Amino acid sequence: MKIIELVLDETQEDSGIEAISIVENPAIEEDFIALKSNEIKLAEISKDKKILMGALLIPNKPIYRNNGEDEYYIYFSKDTVLKASQMYLTKGNQNNSTLEHAHELSGLSLVESWLVEDKVHDKSRKYGMDVPIGTWMGAVKVNNDEVWNDYVKTGKVKGFSIEGYFADKMERPKEAIGLSENKDADQLINKIKNILINE
Repeated sequence: MKIIELVLDETQEDSGIEAISIVENPAIEEDFIALKSNEIKLAEISKDKKILMGALLIPNKPIYRNNGEDEYYIYFSKDTVLKASQMYLTKGNQNNSTLEHAHELSGLSLVESWLVEDKVHDKSRKYGMDVPIGTWMGAVKVNNDEVWNDYVKTGKVKGFSIEGYFADKMERPKEAIGLSENKDADQLINKIKNILINE
């Protein structure tokens, strides 16, 4: 099965992440945590803060895809995760959100964004999330009662999924592909092969 690295094509204006979608089955297989006032102590605590926290993009995580004709895996390198997280904010997209990649939503804003840099002391650990170094984490404020009551509280949505435009690394010129990137890709391919063989 093909394994494809997706990368940002910085020569294309529409490259990068356009929106964050709240979904029932996140492709990165990491659920978010709905934060309530009894779960975190702040200087001012509201009855219900309506904040969702979770992984937005995990580096080197194989994500299964099936387009009807082909089955394959995609993944994003740590460098691409870093660049994508920065581009998302510099383009001012933090208020762009959808439900299940199909319906535009209003009232959802990315209010915190960070990359996991420490396996032990990262904020994500406080909430029981064991994600790899380099993961893009986010907290989304939900100022939309319908979304909060009908989708979050009922458990109809369980995580984040990104929407955006990325290039297949194989479409890039060969000179743009560095030796260390190929080594990382080879290691990832071997890990995926081992997983598939052992299933």
